[in-house]
Amino acid sequence: MTPQLTTTSYAALGLLSLRSWTGYELVQQGQRSLVHAWPKEDSVLYEEPRRLVALGLATAHKEREGGRVRNRYEITEDGRSALRAWLARPSNPPRVELEPILRLIFADQGEVRDALAAVAALRDWASTRFANAAKHILAARSGEVLFPERDHINALTARLYTELYTTLISFADLAEKEIRTWPRTDGLGRTERTQQLVDELFEIVDRTPGATS
Repeated sequence: MTPQLTTTSYAALGLLSLRSWTGYELVQQGQRSLVHAWPKEDSVLYEEPRRLVALGLATAHKEREGGRVRNRYEITEDGRSALRAWLARPSNPPRVELEPILRLIFADQGEVRDALAAVAALRDWASTRFANAAKHILAARSGEVLFPERDHINALTARLYTELYTTLISFADLAEKEIRTWPRTDGLGRTERTQQLVDELFEIVDRTPGATS
């Protein structure tokens, strides 16, 4: 019987299915790849292999590097079976948590400067993530690819990440421009510019397949 695991457990198993890692290496790889789809604190990802070892889904052996001793983790056959079983099950729906947008939703309870700060936070986050993804994409162009046999997967997911981040950056630019025209945050209602945005929304919905039925 497969033990109860979290999605983070399966993410760690997925990394271990590729090769063996030390705890530090696993965290570094998580910062390169998992951060775009399943971001977790480094400490969480660092501890997860130990839990997998306790469940018999991974093994650990000591190795010495210089004067330090560290654990190197490898997936077991039970671990691979658990990972395959998880991949075969239906996925949970994604959850999007964007605190800057939550703050923007309630902008009429604050000041214009607060709304601008929320939009700036969104842009800063998306720009940082985009720069991180771009660094690895450009490294791949130079032939620096850790798992070339997985290019067909990495190119597809990287396409999503880059489009997501550039979309958020574009939205932040648009939102900042709009908010700077607000004399205040409350009670403005359907201004002329708001009507233009609403009309653009109608156009987007009308030309999107499956949006209307």
